[in-house]
Amino acid sequence: MSLPLEGVRIIAVEQYGAGPFGSQHLADLGAEVIKIENPGDGGDVGRSVGPYFFAPGDSHFHQSFNRNKKSFTLDLKKPAGQAVLHELVKTADAVFDNLRGDIPVKLGLTYEKLKAYNEKIVCAHLSAYGREGPRAAWPGYDYLMQAEAGYLSLTGEPGGPPARFGISIIDMMTGTMSALALVSSVLGARATGVGRDVDVSLFDVAMHNLSYVGTWYLNEGVKTTRSPRSSHPSLTPSQLYRTQDGWIFIMCNKEKFWGVLADVIGRPEWATDPRFATFKARLEHRDELTTALDDVLMKETTAEWMSRLAGKVPAAPVYDVAQALDNVYAREQGIVVDVPHPERGSIKTLACPIRCTGEQLPKRAAPRLGEHTQEILREIRDDKDWIASLEAEKVI
Repeated sequence: MSLPLEGVRIIAVEQYGAGPFGSQHLADLGAEVIKIENPGDGGDVGRSVGPYFFAPGDSHFHQSFNRNKKSFTLDLKKPAGQAVLHELVKTADAVFDNLRGDIPVKLGLTYEKLKAYNEKIVCAHLSAYGREGPRAAWPGYDYLMQAEAGYLSLTGEPGGPPARFGISIIDMMTGTMSALALVSSVLGARATGVGRDVDVSLFDVAMHNLSYVGTWYLNEGVKTTRSPRSSHPSLTPSQLYRTQDGWIFIMCNKEKFWGVLADVIGRPEWATDPRFATFKARLEHRDELTTALDDVLMKETTAEWMSRLAGKVPAAPVYDVAQALDNVYAREQGIVVDVPHPERGSIKTLACPIRCTGEQLPKRAAPRLGEHTQEILREIRDDKDWIASLEAEKVI
């Protein structure tokens, strides 16, 4: 057996978060991801994102997005740098970038520019607002997308200020979507012999993820707003409840779970109580039900309730980040893995969520800046004088 993407070569002109997150999925699954970094400005800006560092130019942030990749320093603004890129394209399946929408054409990273060197090349572009339209040249970041796509109006308690997700969820989802777009396009290119451009933007993904909330508005004019206790807009109980020592999230998103919950908490009569017997009735009496459930659940701790509900009713303890990562179940599942590191000996990171039965995914730390430049250049042309000239001209 082998990893799913072994034999796939991807040239990644990427930086910061969304793009590197997407290509890391591909590297984890066996693809050779050659990360192009500008030699004149310290490479990927993510290397300098603090406040925590393993070594100079090797931040915790960088390690979180660039596992299992190769680093190749190359100045694409110089003709000699373009010539090297074209040689790499001849042996690659895809060129991936997460640059501002107007930059790929300027750096020659489009299919129109590269098909002469490889007709099957796929050019995958991740940008803030896409490569066409009035915002093509706009810079953009995750939080801006959450703001404009309505997420901040849906997150938090009613009456509070607008609130974003606690993590850069749009970056990560757009990165993942771009990985899907790239692999799908490579599959098509291998079948037809012809590559293409394929685009994914932060804005489009943020809007697309409105999903059923968007469909409700577009077809019924319903504007979803915040609900108390982070509750589901149309189902209950599906929200936070108080326990003796904190909070628990319970989700009876199927009718059958409501009867089970009523039995487990010692209130079997609630299953047939006209106020609570159906989704519709419970939604109409949500506030009353919340108070009733709080009264019962506050008699025991979150851990005690979890031991009684586990596997019977969908429920989860409400953890902080430390509790989540120290969770015994998470460790048993291999969520946290040790990766060899040249400075620390080993570092801990979060494992790829894709599991390949019978296979161990690679565990290589994010590369040092330019770590693989010489190796890859020698594949192109094993010529010391040529490589030395590139160094002298600061192309690499």
